[in-house]
This record gives sequence, structure tokens and C-alpha cells, in this order.
Amino acid sequence: MTVDFWKDKYPTGIPREISTGEFTSILDVFEASCKKFGDLPAFSNLGQVLTYRQLDQLSSQFAAYLQNETDLKPGDRIAIQMPNILQFPIATFGALRAGLIVVNTNPLYTEREMEHQFNDSGAKALVVLANMAHLAEDVVPKTQIKHVIVTQVGDMLPLLKRVVVNCAVKYLKKMVPSYYLPQAVGFLDVLSKGKHHSLQPHQASFDDVAILQYTGGTTGVAKGAMLTHRNIVANMFQCKAITCHILEEGKETVIAPLPLYHIYAFTFHCMVGLFLGLHNVLITNPRDLPGFIDTLEKQPFTVFVGLNTLFVGLMNNERFRQLNFKPLKLTLSGGMALQLDTANRWEQLTGCKVCEGYGMTETSPVVSTNPLPDVKLGSIGMPIPSTEIKLCDDEGNDLPFHETGELCVRGPQVMKGYWNREEETAKVLSEDGWLKTGDIATVDEQGYIKIVDRKKDMIVVSGFNVYPNELEDELATHPDVLQCAAIGVPSEKTGEAIKMFVVSKNPNLTQEELVNYLKERVTGYKVPRVFEFRDELPTTNVGKILRRELRDQELLKLKKAS
Repeated sequence: MTVDFWKDKYPTGIPREISTGEFTSILDVFEASCKKFGDLPAFSNLGQVLTYRQLDQLSSQFAAYLQNETDLKPGDRIAIQMPNILQFPIATFGALRAGLIVVNTNPLYTEREMEHQFNDSGAKALVVLANMAHLAEDVVPKTQIKHVIVTQVGDMLPLLKRVVVNCAVKYLKKMVPSYYLPQAVGFLDVLSKGKHHSLQPHQASFDDVAILQYTGGTTGVAKGAMLTHRNIVANMFQCKAITCHILEEGKETVIAPLPLYHIYAFTFHCMVGLFLGLHNVLITNPRDLPGFIDTLEKQPFTVFVGLNTLFVGLMNNERFRQLNFKPLKLTLSGGMALQLDTANRWEQLTGCKVCEGYGMTETSPVVSTNPLPDVKLGSIGMPIPSTEIKLCDDEGNDLPFHETGELCVRGPQVMKGYWNREEETAKVLSEDGWLKTGDIATVDEQGYIKIVDRKKDMIVVSGFNVYPNELEDELATHPDVLQCAAIGVPSEKTGEAIKMFVVSKNPNLTQEELVNYLKERVTGYKVPRVFEFRDELPTTNVGKILRRELRDQELLKLKKAS
């Protein structure tokens, strides 16, 4: 039923099914691409270019070090905690070539978040940027991590530039707090030692876990989605299928401002980009707009991958508006809802439509996208090839597409399950492969899917998932807080913003105090910017706080204000 519905709706030339051909792992894709595209640029950052041949060589040295200078074995987990720098693809592909499972770790994490993720995954090794090594100093002794590799921002730059950049970051910008990790090895030392060893090729199977990608799921408790080689390779082919009529092998330059540790950016830049021989221009700090635009001025680009808040920030900058957009042929948006005004402004400025899609960590991540050039703003498009969807009611019964129900997905990109959490897996993933997304959707007559509500309480701030349970649990430890509840409210700047409702036993308790309290416990983007103190919060008859009622009250306020 789900396949037949879209049979005649997808544009001509885009297949409804994909095949992975002779590729049975990420390693197969990597080796074939490095051989095919050799001297073409694979990644660049801070003006330094890394060719496919160099990526092959350096990742091989990294893998050889892991195999010969450590006791790590295939299947062991290695946490990689870096922003978009050249060391990321080297370490990631090197770890995979050594048979390890990569645990993508947000560099913005606090000690508490790092400790949970490292312990939950059972990570035995860590590759970390020096800027957050001081946090690792306190966290590592509380985990199973035995091997630590530390890198500095400029490590892959030529010697003179490397010294200048690393000194500027450490001493002028003071972005590297002092740390003491006596067991740590420098990234460049790892590559140097790896030169003296031969890489023993690892044979990975389709069902082997390649990446543990952490998500809060529906409960807010961070869980590792097990993404297999099959999941990642399949989603790569699915994404390739919907862009093959636009992207030319070995001829595209892609701007990569979204973090590679996020599965959306990883799948596109490190997999689709790799397979097609694209040049990925890594933006280390997209919040530094002057520096970001400096790069864009120097590097003509044909593809831009971003999200709503980034588009808005750039379009409000006069220097960005003066760029040459004639080469731009594809703009992709994901991670958060694309606002209609943003999409229209971007097309007017650049002459390029924004292609919005939908995905989840649990789906590697892409589920649907707007087929180009038939973009329908306000929708998340149609299912990508080899992907089934259905709508279900609260009892799990199938609903007609014109009705409204929970969006469920089945396809080769759907995760294996949550790491060591069988009960949580069973809640969202059926035995026959259907994944409950927690999003409420409907499908129009043309086959375009629209998300109309969110069944779960997750808040999306600038593309990052924030789970109310986590914030409430942390704030509830404050001695003056009796009750608290977090909800998402509309924000022009970030898509959604976090609003926290608080019942306090101290009438003198201030918002500033609560903000500072949370800043010590959670990543910055998770800290609410708006607080409202109340005498009581709406609850069920058994005392459960009704977040939906709080959201309804906020929406009513907005309607009255407008």
C-alpha cells in the first residue's frame, strides 16, 4: 500500500528502490572512492586541502596505530569529540578501518554529559580537541577509557601556519584551558607512529555496528542508536538517488557548516560527498560569521548544507548578500523545520530553492525529502527510495494517508536498535521493522508529507534536540525548586526556544540564579532563556505535570498578542 501510493508521484528519473551493489560496508565505499578520486580535494579547512589520496594514507596511519600501539580490538568503542576540522574524517575513517565503533560526541558537552555517554557506550578510547581536554581530565578516570588522543585545531596545517594558529587559539584567544592527561598521545604523534606499521585490513559486515549516535529518543535519557554499515551505506545510496540528476561526480564544492558529529552532516559530507568525489569545505565555527564569510568569498561553491537559523543569520549579513551565487545549484535544509519566509528569502537572494527533508538519528538519518525541482514549501517531501511510511493511531492501527496519525518508517536505513536497551528499542521498533517516529503527520493527494505536531515533548533549538526530562531533572536538584516544566515556544532566531516554568519555595529566587545553575550542568543550547515563576503547575490527578496544557496556554497568548 505504501509503495503503490507513491508509484506515479515521484519525478521521472528518480528510482523508487536502491541497490548497494557490491558495497557491503562503509570501508568498501571509502576504499573505492579514495582510489577513484585520488588527487581531487576531499576536505579542506582553514585553507588546507586534504585530497582523497591523503585521506586514505592518513586514516591508514591512524588505523595502524590503533591496531599496533593499543590493545583495542574490533568492536571496541572509540569516542570522537571534535568540531569540523580535518582530523575528524581522518580519525573517524581510521577508527572504522581498524574495526572500531565510532561514538560521535558533541564538543559542547559538559562533564556530566560526557561521563554518561562514555560510560553508556563503554568507550575505551577518546580522540578529543585540546579545547575540551580539561573536561576529559576529570571525566576519563570515571570511565573505562584507557587511550586518549589529543589534537589541536591547527595540527593538519603546514608547520609555520600550524604554530601560528595553535598559539593564537591557546594564548591569544585563551580557548584551551590547562589540563593534565599524562596518558594522552598527540594526534600528530599517532600519525607518525602509525607510519611504521602496516594496516591489517578489517573486513566489516553489513550488520556490524559502525556508529553509536546518541539521542534522547522519546524519554530524554541519552541512548546510543546502533547504526550499522548497512544503515549508513543504504542511506548514502538513497540520498545519492535523489540528487544524482543535480550533482556531478568530482565537480562539486560543498559548504559544510553543520557539525560532522551530527548524523545528518556525517551521512551527507562523509558518505554521499565521499562516494561522489565532492570537495567538502569544513567550517569549524559557523557562529563566527566574519570568518565563515571569509571562506565563502575565497571558495566558490555549488552546494550548501544548512538549517533555518544559519540561513537567517547569513542572509542578514551584508557581505554574504554580496557573494556570487551563480554556481549554487543545490541547497539542503535539515535538522529543524524550515520557515517559509526563510526559504523564500533564500531563493530570492541566491536563485536556488531550498530542499527540505526529514530524518531522525534512528534512521541514519534521512527518511523523506522534497524532490527537486518540485519543492513544496511547508512539507517534508516524499519518502526517499526503498523507504515505506504509514500513519498509525494511538493503538497502532493503520490510518488512511489523508488522515492524521503517527508517522512510522520502514527501510534499510532504520537502526538496529538502542545500545544495551532492549526495552527502549521494543517501544519504538517493531519486529517487522517499523519505527515509530513520535511525530504526527498527514499526506496530501500529491504524496507530500507534512508534520503537523510532535507526539513527544522534544524541543528543537537550532537543529539540536533538547529533552525536557533532562532539564527538569537537573533543575529539580536546585534546593529552592519545588516543581518545574520545560516546553518549546516559537522563536524566529532558533526555530524553537526553551521556556521553563518554575514553582519555587523561595520568593527571592531569580532567573539569573537558575540560568547559572543550569549552565554548570548542561550544554549551552539546552539552557532556557525564558523562565516563568508560578504558584502551581497544571497536573493530572496523579500529579504528572501537563506540558501540553502549558504549550496550549503559550499558543493562546501568542494568538491574542497577534
